[in-house]
Amino acid sequence: MLPDYIRRAVPVPSDQRRPWYASTAPSYAGVFLWVAFYQAIAVGVINRAGLGVCLLALAAAGLLSYGLYYYVPAMLGMKTGYPLYVVGSSTFGTRGGYLMPGLLMGLLQVGWFAVSTYFSTLYLLSGFRAEARPRTLLFTVVAVLWGYAMAFVGIKGIAYVARVALYLNAIALLMVLAVFLKTAGGLAGHAPSEPAPWAAFALLVQMVIGFFATAGAAGADFGMNNRDARDVRLGGLVGIALAVVYAGGLPLLSVAGARVLYPHLEAYTYDAVIGALGGWLASAMFFLFALASIAPACFCAFIAGNSFATMIPSVPRAGSLLTGVTVAIVLAVTGAAQNLIGFFTIVGASFGPICGAMTADYLLAGKRWAGPREGINWAGYGAWALGFLVGILPFLPIPAEWQSRIQPAVVYSYLTGFVVYAALAKAGLQPEVVPLEAGSGPKAAEA
Repeated sequence: MLPDYIRRAVPVPSDQRRPWYASTAPSYAGVFLWVAFYQAIAVGVINRAGLGVCLLALAAAGLLSYGLYYYVPAMLGMKTGYPLYVVGSSTFGTRGGYLMPGLLMGLLQVGWFAVSTYFSTLYLLSGFRAEARPRTLLFTVVAVLWGYAMAFVGIKGIAYVARVALYLNAIALLMVLAVFLKTAGGLAGHAPSEPAPWAAFALLVQMVIGFFATAGAAGADFGMNNRDARDVRLGGLVGIALAVVYAGGLPLLSVAGARVLYPHLEAYTYDAVIGALGGWLASAMFFLFALASIAPACFCAFIAGNSFATMIPSVPRAGSLLTGVTVAIVLAVTGAAQNLIGFFTIVGASFGPICGAMTADYLLAGKRWAGPREGINWAGYGAWALGFLVGILPFLPIPAEWQSRIQPAVVYSYLTGFVVYAALAKAGLQPEVVPLEAGSGPKAAEA
């Protein structure tokens, strides 16, 4: 028997699919235009490398995100018409799919909601020129109100958010350009104070891919709305590879230019740059960036709610989501959600081996979806476990001279998942594909 989450899945029919420029590209571009992506993009980077190296790293990170994390899940979604939690049942099994990628996606969305709540609160209070510090009463009140409001809209009004998401993305796109134009005059004076170009290059790749990892695996959900492989390719190249350079490059350059124009500026974060602009302009930009964060926050709540409701149907959707949102708000008001680099590392370590294992499974099956595998696919779980250990190496007490050599850990985590899955599958640890009767449940898709 197939579990309900697979048996009840309905593929997206071909007549309801849309071209890349009306689906995948703007959706992914919106992910990168979220301020959480570039808030700390210059931290630990521009003090170590020239701007050319930084931009090259962003270009490389965009292409790696596209090729390693997005392409195979998106192709699986396009070929089958099914979302990630269905196509993932081949790599992790029908029972194993409950946890990975099913519940894991929901749990990490709780983390993303915490990040969104923290930075939205930070930007709102900064716009009012109030003290924007975690653990204070004002910060807590605003975070609680914002968090629960976004969760409510994400469940009850997600259709309305989707309709205005493009306009919210346009706000962020224009604001990023505006901040860059205000600070570009200082770029000529930038010079790294602690030259270590490889460390900066690797850290940027780590940050970008770590940020993107869950969205990359969700390429299946984007791909199932695409018409063909061309849509998958163009949607990814424009919405991911090109968007990374724009949404990562302009804020990074803005920080570099601002630190020359405003010598008193000590921080390397994006909000510090906006604050340095001063006056009504800074306040307006803080409010606009907070406004543009509405769509990502609501989508996080919506995806988390779907994940919990699909994988744990016995628990009321409202109860599981409310629990997750409450945890996220606690992470925000305590300040735990502000450690973006650490969070990106955890996300990359969690989904790097998932994407690596899915790629190996896809190739071994002849570039097709093999179909749901019985029980738990231990090849997938073994690949994830070893890949996750590689991904969290930066958190381990490793000698300082080795720290730069283990980055970008997110790429090594992916490669570990790929190699281990292929080896364990060849060793016979893949369970059999569950037989499917005609017309019952999803079908394996031919290349």
